Amino acid sequence: MASILKLSNGRMVPALGLGTWLSKPDEVFEAVRYAIAEAGYRHIDCAYVYLNEKEIGKAIKEVIDKGIVQREELFITSKCWSTFHSREKVMKCCKQSLSDLGLEYLDLYLIHLPMGFAEDREIYPKDASGNFIYSDVDYVETWQGMEDCYDIGLVKSLGLSNFNSEQIVRILSKAKVKPVMLQVECHPYLNQTQLIDFCKKHNILVTGYSPFGSPERPGAKPGDLSLLDDLKLKEIADKYNKTTAQILLRYQVERGVIPIPKSVNPSRIWSNIQIFDFNLNQEDISLINGLSRNHRYISAEFLRDHKYFPYNIPF
Repeated sequence: MASILKLSNGRMVPALGLGTWLSKPDEVFEAVRYAIAEAGYRHIDCAYVYLNEKEIGKAIKEVIDKGIVQREELFITSKCWSTFHSREKVMKCCKQSLSDLGLEYLDLYLIHLPMGFAEDREIYPKDASGNFIYSDVDYVETWQGMEDCYDIGLVKSLGLSNFNSEQIVRILSKAKVKPVMLQVECHPYLNQTQLIDFCKKHNILVTGYSPFGSPERPGAKPGDLSLLDDLKLKEIADKYNKTTAQILLRYQVERGVIPIPKSVNPSRIWSNIQIFDFNLNQEDISLINGLSRNHRYISAEFLRDHKYFPYNIPF
């Protein structure tokens, strides 16, 4: 079982979760069921755009119906997608996720990206030439829609995903309900130290996605930098009699970052949570910090011309 962290609004969040991005609908039911019922996970990270929330919902229903857990013991996150950025559309997206997941409330609701896309279209709206069709909705307006969801009890906490520090400052300056979480790509090759320090100053916890560099990501090529094959990380893993994956996850936990490794493989789901029985020493943490090379696996380069593209500044 994962240890527990406290959000700035007083609510609790497990220090590790199961990621579900790229988990196929026919595989994710058993992955979530196993994670909760057999491996002791209590934190599941979902999103409207992953197109698998119905299957996740069925797994959640099964473990609750069988008395394995109560709803209050679970921490379920979802995310408002970019085609729902206008204030009145945010709640529509939230309610759809709740319906698909079979839940009355979400523990955490995030704006998935600061960048809005054309609304009332497909998930990735494109023109005849294959270019993305953007909307110019300000993400501050989107945040107002998030607060509407919070105000009527659909969500217990609010947060952001893939926002930079300047964008977070804008939200903080306007927000009635403050963000308690930022979710970003985070691993030793992109350790996000400046952004994490910034978030700490503002009482925002950080969730790290792609803690293994997302080897199954779209566009991955043979020969790409591989965290799981990094020789220095392997040496550290051998020293602790752990896997490289477990070292990558423990590294985040030591920094107060919540990793959300994705897997549908039962043995990996199990081993990924077996990281709360040891600590990395400071020397090894410093070694891992030294691997940083500002390498972003999920670069979203194809969205670089969006006015709210987040990766044009250092953090």
